[in-house]
Amino acid sequence: MSLGKVIRKYRKIKNLTQEEMAVRLGVTAPAVNKWENENSYPDITLLAPIARLLDISLETLLSFREDLTMEEINEITCEADLKLKEKSYDEAFRWAKKKLEQYPNCEQLILNIAIIFDVGRIVHIVQNAQNEAEYDEYFCSLYERVLDSNDEAIRIGAADSLVGFYMRKEQYDKAEKYLEYFSIQNPERKRKQAQIYAKTGRVRESYKAYEELLFSDYQRASMELQGMYMLALQDSDRKRAHRLIAKQKELARCFEMGKYYEVSCGLELATLEEDVETVLTVMEEMLSSTEQIDDFRNAPLYEHLDFKELRGDFIAEMKENLLKCFRDEETYGFLKNDERWQRLVKQ
Repeated sequence: MSLGKVIRKYRKIKNLTQEEMAVRLGVTAPAVNKWENENSYPDITLLAPIARLLDISLETLLSFREDLTMEEINEITCEADLKLKEKSYDEAFRWAKKKLEQYPNCEQLILNIAIIFDVGRIVHIVQNAQNEAEYDEYFCSLYERVLDSNDEAIRIGAADSLVGFYMRKEQYDKAEKYLEYFSIQNPERKRKQAQIYAKTGRVRESYKAYEELLFSDYQRASMELQGMYMLALQDSDRKRAHRLIAKQKELARCFEMGKYYEVSCGLELATLEEDVETVLTVMEEMLSSTEQIDDFRNAPLYEHLDFKELRGDFIAEMKENLLKCFRDEETYGFLKNDERWQRLVKQ
């Protein structure tokens, strides 16, 4: 809690008005008002009298905290946003700078204020180019200050803002440097790298980065849909399960993964429901498409990617494993007397 807030809090506890406090300290009421609104600070010689008047220790009076609560950070952030709407950009900037001087080690507040005012320049009129240069330097210094934060979200937020800042300035070499603060696993790193490639004429590299993202997105989305499908089975919600299987098929088709991925996801549910026609159709389509299981290698969507070619013995082994699975009478016993199934498993 800041000095001004401490004074206000304990003045109210003592049931003193600002005027009464001013009289007892030998100052003016506007002076007390400025202290509480953090527009100025009491003279050092007044600190002990203020503490005695408010019946608190000097330690309590001076209990500045650099670590604000999230509620306090959000309050200041909202106030900053309001200042930008009600004041000129230059006035709001001076207010924000003064506020950060009061909390120089509050990393979340530093990042919030920097982002709000940095982005705010896009829609606000700045009075002159000299001010613009001052803002550039100041906000970059704020981002740099929190780049080594122990909080990963703050580090990434600052790096992301610096990448965006230097891309707007068309200083792509600097923008690329800050991508190092993103983890290798973070898809935003590759996405922003693709944007930088595109802006700097490295078109093939840009395509490749985007295609790698797409391929990873398919795998991620497929696993998430599968997880939801398993939940639907757990809840005995067959209607939802069918809908999720349909989505998996659409996903495989949209991402040009090939026939095998489009049909295979429907086998389990059809088997649970002992849907003979669907089960046999899916089995046949899976077997016939095993040799094209890596069709995505030739898909236009991934034409800039270099996939490892599957070995012929791998495909043959996969087909044999499928047949072994389809012969399992414990799972597919309901097909035992079906001639179509008998012909299929004798391959």
